[in-house]
Amino acid sequence: MDLKKLAETLHPLERKVLPVLDKFKTVQQIISATGLKEVEVVRALQWLQNKKVVKIDTELKEVVTLDKNGEKYLKEKLPERRFIEKLKDKEMTLSRLEKSNGLSKDELNTCLGALRKKAMILITKNKDLRVKLTDQGKKFLKKDFPEEIFLNKTFPIEMKNLSPEEKFALNNLKKRKNIVKVELQKIKKVALLPEGKKLMALGISDEKVIDSLTPQMLRTGSWREKTFRRYDVKINVPKIYCGKKQNYLRFLDGVREKFIALGFTEMTGPLVESEFWDMDALYMPQFHSARAIHDAYYVEAKKPEKLNDSFVKKVKAAHETGGNTDSIGWRYDFDVKRTHNLVLRTQGTACSARMLASEDIKIPGKYFAIARCFRPDVVDATHAVDFYQTEGIVVEEGLNIRHLFALLEMFAKEFAGAEEIKLVPGYFPFTEPSVELFAKHPVLGWVELGGAGIFRPEVVKPLLGKDTSVIAWGIGIDRIAMFKLGIKDIRKLFSHDLEYLKNAKVI
Repeated sequence: MDLKKLAETLHPLERKVLPVLDKFKTVQQIISATGLKEVEVVRALQWLQNKKVVKIDTELKEVVTLDKNGEKYLKEKLPERRFIEKLKDKEMTLSRLEKSNGLSKDELNTCLGALRKKAMILITKNKDLRVKLTDQGKKFLKKDFPEEIFLNKTFPIEMKNLSPEEKFALNNLKKRKNIVKVELQKIKKVALLPEGKKLMALGISDEKVIDSLTPQMLRTGSWREKTFRRYDVKINVPKIYCGKKQNYLRFLDGVREKFIALGFTEMTGPLVESEFWDMDALYMPQFHSARAIHDAYYVEAKKPEKLNDSFVKKVKAAHETGGNTDSIGWRYDFDVKRTHNLVLRTQGTACSARMLASEDIKIPGKYFAIARCFRPDVVDATHAVDFYQTEGIVVEEGLNIRHLFALLEMFAKEFAGAEEIKLVPGYFPFTEPSVELFAKHPVLGWVELGGAGIFRPEVVKPLLGKDTSVIAWGIGIDRIAMFKLGIKDIRKLFSHDLEYLKNAKVI
């Protein structure tokens, strides 16, 4: 940007601050010279620095500032000044002084000690304690105390710049309560850069530059004589954090909307599920390793889950002998009591089992669920003990493995935005054939997104009542979210870190 255009972008605060920078270097000095508030000066300096007009350096220095009593005494006079002014004509009793001069007991005692030390008062005792000024004290009726002179300086003051007399006054004031503070402060100093000196030569304090039109300008036509400030769209400005939905929750809402747009119907199920719907109805044998306490969270309950006896009998037969599915089953004694046990849902496929048994199922039909699941696991960048699965089934006659592959490929590209995917053979007790879906993450490499397959007759016939083709999948939607949201740690999805949440990518 050329110099003239740069001058036209200056804010009114910048126009007030820039002309004094050849004489004044600190924020406090600039405040005194311009009459602006501290926040206005600091903001103007930051804008000027962003425009490469000035350079701001911060130094750590020991400085003296006024405390609350120091600011009070600067307005109301020091207690000892008020004390000796009461005594300028005559001596007074101590009790009368205490009532008439408005000093607190602490301030009165401080005055007596300080003034006696300086030989300015004499205390005598007759019936009462009486106080009068000495000749030394009378001199100071027309002369400032060193402490008064010090309090009238411009604060903050750097310790290294104090004269011996000022250090003496400071030491006296430090002994008293809440008058001065000595502390380390960051002092901002401003230096004009060559560009700033050139801007000053252009006459940047031109009052014809305006920021906005007013009704008065329009009525009188005075706007024709003004120059409108140029807006700099490249300048750094503070971020505004507006209210927004949590980024992962918003992502899940988007997934739901896409499935519904593709013609799928949403299915649901409880978080606390019986072993029947979570495992048994899915043809997982009761001796399967996933039944161990290390692979499921079991829930204590006074009453077992109430189940439909008809479904339990059919599933029991499928496990023991294959039932009417042309299968020989798992060949073990099915424990009906155990099937009533409660667990935290370990897989979204439990929702599919419930849907197959539902009176509301339609054939052909497409169904999906966004199900929160729980499994004991070692928590790391790609594993968590609670997670979401996107579960779904398509029920229709004549479906085969090619339909499943096409569906999985569409999901990986549509929901994860993955460019490279691969399908590898897998094993699940409730599907045959079974596949696992992998996608390549730019940082983590190949990541498993989920499993899929065609439901076995031992799952479909006991629940649906007939052997119909059902393709099913369960995708770890958390990992797909990692792709879309550009994160490499699954724990970020559920983060409570406010700074992360304010800056998190939202899609």
